[in-house]
Amino acid sequence: MIHPDALDTRAREILRRNDRGCYTIPTSGLYPYQWNWDSAFAALGFAEFDLKRAWTELHTLMAGQWDNGMVPHIQFHEANPGYFPGPEVWGCEGLGPVASSGISQPPVAASIAWKLFRKDPEAGRDHIRALVPRFIRWHRWFMDWRTENGAVCVTHPWESGRDNAPDWDGPMAAIDPVGVGAYSRRDTTHVDPHMRPTKYDYDRYIWLVQLGRRLNWDEAALQRENPFRVADPTMTFILLRACRDLAEMAAEAGHGTAEIEGWVRTLETGARTLWNARIGAYDARDMRSGAFAGSISNASFLCWYGGLGNARMEAHLRRVLEAARFGVPSFDPEGARFDANRYWRGPVWAIMNTLIGTGLSDAGLDALADRVRAATRALIAQNGFAEYFNPFTGAPAGGGAFTWTAAVWLGWASPGKEE
Repeated sequence: MIHPDALDTRAREILRRNDRGCYTIPTSGLYPYQWNWDSAFAALGFAEFDLKRAWTELHTLMAGQWDNGMVPHIQFHEANPGYFPGPEVWGCEGLGPVASSGISQPPVAASIAWKLFRKDPEAGRDHIRALVPRFIRWHRWFMDWRTENGAVCVTHPWESGRDNAPDWDGPMAAIDPVGVGAYSRRDTTHVDPHMRPTKYDYDRYIWLVQLGRRLNWDEAALQRENPFRVADPTMTFILLRACRDLAEMAAEAGHGTAEIEGWVRTLETGARTLWNARIGAYDARDMRSGAFAGSISNASFLCWYGGLGNARMEAHLRRVLEAARFGVPSFDPEGARFDANRYWRGPVWAIMNTLIGTGLSDAGLDALADRVRAATRALIAQNGFAEYFNPFTGAPAGGGAFTWTAAVWLGWASPGKEE
């Protein structure tokens, strides 16, 4: 096991290596652009040794905001012709100030901005004055175009950040990817294909991108015609937390908070519609069919991060933590669809451990929070800064020298991190 001081140094080196001046890539080769929630986590890591650079990361992310308020999940700042699907596939020219994708990602940025501000309020005041109006517009876009019955929906699996989670199996099966055509993936040239989404999944991912392009990413048209519209615990709990944090940040910046507080109430109501009584857990729900996914995932355990939670969820979490050594797997290890190595169907992700652990701590469940944090600390100390990990062995998987894993080490998991 590597000494924590050496890991702190290594984590800072990874952030600097992946730094492109005003934005950070997740890792070289596999992900050569700025990803939305990856970038927000990068700011969390930079804040531990370069607060100014952390703020720059968030400003660059939010500068890519579309006129309708959406902040894309990928911003293509520089040409990289080998990446698929690139800007020529998304077809978003003229819709935003930077070449980008046409979907968003979990809005952790406001919560991380609030953390940065509290580190140094004097240095952060001008930053939040500039960023709060952009965060408000982004959150309003979610409320206008992505909520149903108060829960936040995703219109593409990539939008959730949990690309191939079992949550999407039902809605994905309803898509016939006719006419998707030939394409060449880059991800499976960098990573073992058994650790990535299948071709079955990818055909449907690309079909959904082509649908969005055909509709010119018009939200009203997508709301009518997109067969994939799933109420998602990830989005719902993260936006709920982000709105709580945004209300406090907006007050500090001199903005009114009534609208944001209304969103919080709506999202609290919506989150309760994701309770699947059959499995006794928060679950994804297909808004086209009305069917629950029947999925206990790491997103289910974001309930405390959103300010909700109950004894049933605590019991599930204790059971899952008994089954897995290194934190919270992306899918229930007792589930029939669990796969310990395939992306979001079983592996542990340090970022999700961080959000879950933060929520547990905020809820006063300190013993559980400490357990998740200690597991994450051991995972990284023993296995490095991989994209994700086998939940039983800790074996690294996906990309290496990964930005968000380094960032959560510095910002949450390192023994040297101040409480």
